[in-house]
Amino acid sequence: MKFHFNFLKTAAVVFSLLFAFGTASAQSSTSPTLKRIAKSQTLKVGMTASQAPFSMKNRDGKTIGMDVDLANLLAASMGVELEIVEMPFAELLDAVEGGDVDIVLSGMTATLERNMRVAFVGPYYLSGMSILTTSSTLAKVNNPAELNVANIRLAAMKGTTSEQFVKEILAEATLTSTRDHAAAVALLREGKVGAVIADAPTVALTVLRNPDAGFVGSQPLTLEPIGIAVAPGDALMLNLVSNYMDALTATGAQEALIKKWFGDASWMAQVP
Repeated sequence: MKFHFNFLKTAAVVFSLLFAFGTASAQSSTSPTLKRIAKSQTLKVGMTASQAPFSMKNRDGKTIGMDVDLANLLAASMGVELEIVEMPFAELLDAVEGGDVDIVLSGMTATLERNMRVAFVGPYYLSGMSILTTSSTLAKVNNPAELNVANIRLAAMKGTTSEQFVKEILAEATLTSTRDHAAAVALLREGKVGAVIADAPTVALTVLRNPDAGFVGSQPLTLEPIGIAVAPGDALMLNLVSNYMDALTATGAQEALIKKWFGDASWMAQVP
């Protein structure tokens, strides 16, 4: 943990310098988001708090995860407080477009459709579509066409690329869209669906967190970049967050966070 802390502390100092540099030019320019942050002295970050290890609740009800760490670093670099705004995944883009949150940090894949609505910075992590199932046969699938049959029942979280993937690539299969990943997993556990489609980290972690459920996961079927969503038309905010991500990479803090949340399962003891 000391290794991670030192990297994150260094990153926060670098980000503070970047923000100080950018603020002078922003004062005389138009940036609705930065003006809102400066006035409230708060950075509002939208996330679901239900996408481990990006964001989730620990046993004390506190939101933790890789995205939470990233959000804290960005808020610290600005010298403002962090406010995490939790909401269903499908509502996140509306929230950043409408100014209800300043950015979205919630394991969100930067797709063409989403990028037509908002700007993305990153990627800060590369993911891919995978299969969570209790069937050893389905777990070995490496060609999506093998799932595109009418007698296969699938579940995916509403508003995600997983849901979009099923609708567009696996249109012959029967899809149940759920409010969150936990509801999709419950359908699988109850035998109401044969598989859950989700990003690779979520699938791997679900298997680890349910050792007695007989869950197995497949290898990723796709490659997806995950980034930070910023409101459209706000070049200064986009520039600030881009500088933040560049510094995160340069200091090694990004790599440290990936190791902390994806390479070490010790954090799982914190969650129910």
